[in-house]
Amino acid sequence: MVWHPREGWEEGGARRPVSRRQFLHGAGAGLALGGIGGLLAGCSSKGPTADTSSAIPLPRPNNPVRWPLFPGDGAIASNLKPETGATLEVYNWVAYINQACVNDFEKKYNCKVSITTFNTMTEALSKLQTGEIPFDVFFPTVDVIGQLVEAKLLRPLNHSYIPNISQAWPEFTNPFYDQGWQYTTPYTIYTTGIAWRKDHVPGSPADLSNGWSFLWQPKYKGKVALLDDYREGLSLGLMYNGVYDLNTTSTSQIEASKSSLDDLRTLTNVQVDNNDYIYVPDGRIWIHHAWSGDMAAAASYMPSGVPVDVVGYWFPSDGKGPVANDTMAVLKSGKNPVLAHLFLNYFLDLPNALENISYNGYMQPIEGVTPSKLIAEGILPPSLVSTVVLPSYFDRGVMELELEPKVDAVWQAAWNEFSGGL
Repeated sequence: MVWHPREGWEEGGARRPVSRRQFLHGAGAGLALGGIGGLLAGCSSKGPTADTSSAIPLPRPNNPVRWPLFPGDGAIASNLKPETGATLEVYNWVAYINQACVNDFEKKYNCKVSITTFNTMTEALSKLQTGEIPFDVFFPTVDVIGQLVEAKLLRPLNHSYIPNISQAWPEFTNPFYDQGWQYTTPYTIYTTGIAWRKDHVPGSPADLSNGWSFLWQPKYKGKVALLDDYREGLSLGLMYNGVYDLNTTSTSQIEASKSSLDDLRTLTNVQVDNNDYIYVPDGRIWIHHAWSGDMAAAASYMPSGVPVDVVGYWFPSDGKGPVANDTMAVLKSGKNPVLAHLFLNYFLDLPNALENISYNGYMQPIEGVTPSKLIAEGILPPSLVSTVVLPSYFDRGVMELELEPKVDAVWQAAWNEFSGGL
């Protein structure tokens, strides 16, 4: 399972450090679960000539998937009124939604919204499996949608309640991971690039023939950091080696990536953490492998008197780098399906999307969310316009998607060997 930029966050937006050992243990625990965990362990990407009768397909841009609609599990009827006196149960990542938007939704529909949070997708899937709380809305990553559909936990969407889908970028009205958006609507989007303190490190990754090599600079030993994420970390090593298949099944490519990360450790004594959003602004780290949404919020973490202009963020100008998105879905367990649909619709409306981005830093793929608009609204400093995700990135970029369990184990073993199993 692909890790997520919000894993390890606490209430209030502070990130709780998660050790590599905790992560690997958590991933293993997820695979050991019955129900959803069993589906996660059982997914496969067998070729078309193989027996796929019990396999859950792995969506890819060149292999789009339309998930089945099961008899008796159809969408809700059209023209229903919102539930009255209701409490909408929302299950979301920590620090991933603006409470001001939630408050406005409550006023608009005369309801209450209760938000329960999770730190990892493994944790979320485990709780969904128990049925402990009848959640109405969930925020799944792309890589688990198939398992949720096959487990019959997602409610098919009635598009008539979600007219604001017309505001979404066209590629998200028929995404490869959920053809026909039968079960999901888009939520946030982000890239993975390189952040640096321009007052300490002259130049830019853009000055190099391979910008991903910017971290491999021994003169900044002790001031370089890598994201603590086995897919992101090894993907950096792959791109350093000129390999852009970030879902590779090649053991030799994965091993070569690990070897390059070993060289990075030798050269720079690289630190491994997910504190890019703090450590670059406050100057503890000068070059950090980073997520765009984290760096878009850098101004909130700058020391007094230090301008945000000293923070840089690079993503390839041709868009050939890691790009990802999250989704929103309606759960069958919920008691308020109409309000749930309206909740998804609410966050597809431009004014609400802008208000939401102003809090969490992560863009949404809504028409009108442009670099100039974000700067004009005071949401993004001009110096960090490079954190903006452009529509073309989803055509040119590369995505870290779900792997077969055996392949995923090779990735995790390589990362564990690099990180020392800590």
